[in-house]
Amino acid sequence: MAEPQREWFEKDFYKVLGVAEDASDKDITKVYRKLARELHPDKNPGDTGAEERFKEVSAAYDVVGDEEKRKRYDEVRRLGPMAGGFGGGGSGPGGFNVGFDDLSDLLGGFFGRGGGGTPPGFRSAQQRPQRGADLEADLALDFEDAVNGIETTIHLNAGEGPRDIKARIPAGVTTGKKIRLKGRGSPGRLGGPPGDLFIKVTVRDHHLFGRAGNDLTLDVPITFAEAALGADISVPTLDAGPVTMRIPPGTSSGKTFRLRGKGGSGDLLVTAVVAVPEELSEEQKAAVEAFAAASDDSPRTHLGV
Repeated sequence: MAEPQREWFEKDFYKVLGVAEDASDKDITKVYRKLARELHPDKNPGDTGAEERFKEVSAAYDVVGDEEKRKRYDEVRRLGPMAGGFGGGGSGPGGFNVGFDDLSDLLGGFFGRGGGGTPPGFRSAQQRPQRGADLEADLALDFEDAVNGIETTIHLNAGEGPRDIKARIPAGVTTGKKIRLKGRGSPGRLGGPPGDLFIKVTVRDHHLFGRAGNDLTLDVPITFAEAALGADISVPTLDAGPVTMRIPPGTSSGKTFRLRGKGGSGDLLVTAVVAVPEELSEEQKAAVEAFAAASDDSPRTHLGV
């Protein structure tokens, strides 16, 4: 007798799923889906116990979740005592002995087995549908494409051969983000579902802009005169052209201004940085010295020195 047949006698698939033998098909499916979600390897990476339990639950549902297989399984279990414990010959109903080979012949006739082989409904682990493997791919994006989103093509060279996959990258992705494309991994076996494709994103730096969450950041140099007296200055944006921003009088170096809606999907955070010239002309030096002479207040009085 084939090993999968023995398994039907030895394993209580109803008990594996935690349902009653007279449970409805709907209830069995409901319980199985709940267990499959809880035990799926993707949700329990590295947990071999959960993986084995997932396989047991899947094998049980493969039988009792199918109306025809469930009928055959119930009938086989009803005939189970005739096997005499699968020994060399136990006492069956009516006082006659039924051995393991006799039961095998009986089951072969019951399932309509022709020239040998595995009866319908009996499948080893290697014969069951198997989910395809998950795949990973690296994707380097320009700063603008990461901010705005892009549709691109991913080139894979997996075991089943090279292939191109179109992918929509959402706006606002950052370095290290993994994007899951469900069902775009390796194909399944024997009718099993395909795996998933995980795209790991790296975003290239921009020569002007940075990022803070959904907002863009920008450092803008201003002169001492602009900081002290105030000024209207022009600042660049990522993709909307330059805009005019007001620097109020008395602006300190490092003060940040928010330009709403000018940072891609967010705002543009502009930080004013007072630029100190490394060299002064004689005229500039005289002007600064005059300013210093006219200034009575020290910015360090709060230090107590």
